[in-house]
Amino acid sequence: MPNLVDAPYSFEKELTAWLNKAESVVIAGIGNPIRFDDFVGVKIIQDLQGKVSSKVHLIECETVPESFMDEIIELKPSHVLLIDAAMMQLKPGEVRLFDAEKVTNFPAISTHMLPLRVFCEYVTKMTGGKLALLLIEPKNVDFGEGLTPEVTASAVQIVDFLLKTIPP
Repeated sequence: MPNLVDAPYSFEKELTAWLNKAESVVIAGIGNPIRFDDFVGVKIIQDLQGKVSSKVHLIECETVPESFMDEIIELKPSHVLLIDAAMMQLKPGEVRLFDAEKVTNFPAISTHMLPLRVFCEYVTKMTGGKLALLLIEPKNVDFGEGLTPEVTASAVQIVDFLLKTIPP
């Protein structure tokens, strides 16, 4: 029997459990198009465009997720997944899923105008749905365009996984 304590982290396992019983899903990508890996959340949304069912709503938030709060609330989703780059002291490209309750205990984890924890609290309260952040460790967030190879590989893995897992 494998030692579960030493089992490697699997965002796929966590995300599958989190998406259990999802009826409608909003997936919102956050990121800056001119800050290399910071753009990963939006890139994932772009790669999902035209490939998901009508039960999945894709939103490219770029650097202002707070501008999309009303749209998300009007959709009344059962699940809201925010995808963003975040400095978590992991290896570049590593992915972690955090539910809204854990996010609300974080200090501001990004450079967005409205701290994501405040955004999460508000959207969770107004929709009554489940909210989580899928965070990817960036390698480079300097000014420039394009993702590094490590983050590109993670983005491809996330897109492939979501296409197999989100509601049909």
